[in-house]
Amino acid sequence: MKKGDVAPASMIDRVVRVLDAFDGSAHLSLSQVVRRTGLPRSSVHRILDRLVAVRWLTREGNDYRLGIRMLELGSLVLQQNRLRDAAIPFMHQLATSSRTVVHLAVLDGTEIVYLEKIGGPPGADLPSRMGGRAPAYCTGVGKALLAYAGDEAVQKVIDGGLQARTRFTITNRGRLLSELQQVRERGAAFDREEAVRGIGCVAAAVRGPGAAVAALSVCGPIGQMNFTQLTPAVQQAAQRVWRAANARSSRNRLRGSEESRGGGWPPGALDAWATWPRLTDWF
Repeated sequence: MKKGDVAPASMIDRVVRVLDAFDGSAHLSLSQVVRRTGLPRSSVHRILDRLVAVRWLTREGNDYRLGIRMLELGSLVLQQNRLRDAAIPFMHQLATSSRTVVHLAVLDGTEIVYLEKIGGPPGADLPSRMGGRAPAYCTGVGKALLAYAGDEAVQKVIDGGLQARTRFTITNRGRLLSELQQVRERGAAFDREEAVRGIGCVAAAVRGPGAAVAALSVCGPIGQMNFTQLTPAVQQAAQRVWRAANARSSRNRLRGSEESRGGGWPPGALDAWATWPRLTDWF
């Protein structure tokens, strides 16, 4: 490699850092991207120009924003997400019956990622968005997921710090562990203005006998949220999503095995299909 050349892995890392700088921001200037990434200005300028050329970014005057190619690729990911596809009909039903915002989310490290967001009554000013992230410890979906994530995952969240988002946020390790135990006992997680002031949520894990693969929640203005009445509906919807995703996953594995073996039964197939689906089968 010639002096001055950049290793492919290093270049990829830099491109990812530049794209990650746009998380939560619609428009960024060159200087803002430099500050957020910590990369040399000349390197950032070259990367931005190249990303504009391939339509991953769009330039508007002195600012940059995510381009149409990102939208195209993102839509393909959503189309291929079997968990999300299985959940959408039940989310629409839940949004209509509860007149709330309905979220589907998964756990990614110490944060949750929203896979879908549907519905919402007037006055429900929620900062959530598809593809957006939020801390797991203070959201309804996050606590529903952490309750079944295991000690190591929970400790990782605690080690990352329990920062107050509102005056109602749980910031104490003991209180969080107690809260997660209550989630397991009642089968639902509550967020009473812990993540966003004025907003309440009821969430339930999408799961079988093991760890949760996702969580479903209903959210709205805290004064309009009847936690007791909403809990059974959210739990039922989460169970339906699990069964629908399980059925889709099993059909896809069966189809793939039949195609690869000319329709025959592969060794151990009945045992494999009798087990609960793997999380990787749904994405």
